[in-house]
Amino acid sequence: MPERTRRGWFFPTIREYQRSMLQADVLGGLTASAVILPQAMAYATIAGLPVQIGLYTCMLPAVVYALLGGSRALNVSTTSTIATLTASSLLAASTAAESAEPVRDLVTLTLIVGVLLILARLFRLGSLVENVSEATLIGIRAGTGLTIAATQLPKLLGIAAPPSGTGFFETLGYTVAHLVGANGATVVLSAASIALLLLIARFFARIPGALIVVVVGIVLMAFTGLAGAGVALIAPVPSGLPGIQLPDVAAFGAVLPSAIAIAIMAFLESISAGRSVRTSDEPDIDADQELLALGAASVISSFTQAMPAGGGFSQAAVSRQAGVRTQVASLTTAVIAVLVALFLAPVLSDLPQAVLGSLVIVAAVGLVKVRDFTRLARISPVEAWLALATAVVAVTAGLLAGVVTGVLITLVLVLRELNQPQVAPIYRRASGAWSIVSQPGDQPPLAAVLPLHLTSGLYTANIKPTTRAVVSAVQALTPMPAIVIFEVASLPHMSVTVLDGLRDLEASLVGLGCTLYLVGLPERAVDAACNSEWFAGFEGAGHLQPTIDAALKAAGRLT
Repeated sequence: MPERTRRGWFFPTIREYQRSMLQADVLGGLTASAVILPQAMAYATIAGLPVQIGLYTCMLPAVVYALLGGSRALNVSTTSTIATLTASSLLAASTAAESAEPVRDLVTLTLIVGVLLILARLFRLGSLVENVSEATLIGIRAGTGLTIAATQLPKLLGIAAPPSGTGFFETLGYTVAHLVGANGATVVLSAASIALLLLIARFFARIPGALIVVVVGIVLMAFTGLAGAGVALIAPVPSGLPGIQLPDVAAFGAVLPSAIAIAIMAFLESISAGRSVRTSDEPDIDADQELLALGAASVISSFTQAMPAGGGFSQAAVSRQAGVRTQVASLTTAVIAVLVALFLAPVLSDLPQAVLGSLVIVAAVGLVKVRDFTRLARISPVEAWLALATAVVAVTAGLLAGVVTGVLITLVLVLRELNQPQVAPIYRRASGAWSIVSQPGDQPPLAAVLPLHLTSGLYTANIKPTTRAVVSAVQALTPMPAIVIFEVASLPHMSVTVLDGLRDLEASLVGLGCTLYLVGLPERAVDAACNSEWFAGFEGAGHLQPTIDAALKAAGRLT
């Protein structure tokens, strides 16, 4: 591999860094940290983990992504979707492997997610995974938002949390049943925190509302009587950097299903978020590069108790609004996370659970976007039903089941689309040129000649419907044509299945008294097909031609 290509894998966004960018990146990183760090801490609680895990997730993942990632504005830590799937995975591990060490199970989970992403990169599966539709993602995000919102209600009300693994409707029922035990001070603090977050987001969008609410909550706990009024605090946050933890081999099987779903969602969310904030003067973001960057971030950071790495829309938007130019901003955020863990942990221990729950529920409700569903319904009702089904399954059966359902339905829709015949008529202009678009003034069809166009590639899924469509087009004409010219320039690759299908097509047309000509077959496909005895004879008989006019001339229909 050329040296230039090897260097291209490392620091793609800061390889040609200019000192003039430094001020914008550092200030942008500081500003983004005020939102991203509290958010990551809140996401850790979604997964049922201590808040310091959120801080740890803002350290190495950001550094590794800065080394390998292709987005200039994406800040990689974790997302609410990843956190929710992590919670399901850790619950499965504690049940199946009888584990009482969720942090060690987290190490196992994050490591497996990273390995899966790197394997996907090795097999160049980036473009394949990207086929998961936007409708599926809309449904998953909605299901995630509703599920997360339900889990935060007990914190906002100051009541005991339901047992781990309680579903959406069970959590709602539990909350309603325990309303009489709600703590008044906690409810007031929660309502004030949510209102402040919404007001800042609405009228002062450039101000880090999450940081302000966290600071206000800590100050209130320190200088008022909220603690005596029954407002609960988060668990004490230990000072210092994370220690090294090794994975638990016994938990591999239990966390693998969730790890697959997390790997898919981490990649899809990250690349979608990165592309959503990419400016026109920035290079496109390569899917396989992102697989490597996210996979390496999870593998390396897994031993430091980080959650699976991923970047979300909110982090990317905050970074772009803060004016970041390159991944130096993410390095700044990682440094801030280290400083907070080293020097501010005792202060964070005074953070009320209700404030952290308010951060989570505002972010979660923002994932449920009714306008996305209505847009799908207007443009593509099938995709609207896909999004709705995915959301319903995610809410009723769990987010993992929702992801699986969405991916499977998407696969069915893709296969159904591939199974459609790829044939269109060709029209002859008055000038003698050929086109697949009919216009007034086109020449009348040539007698006994049927020209057809292959609209896309041929695969195992659509070769038979396509050849049947050709035969049906012949049989629909009276009298039937003697010559069928099939323009196949959009067939770059030739498989045995496709070759056999074309052979069977010729045999069917011969049985109808027609002669088949293939036109414009790319050279690469011709080279592969020539290894077939049938195709060698087909070409030798002059039935393979470069243009429609050449085929007509070979058939004696054009002088």
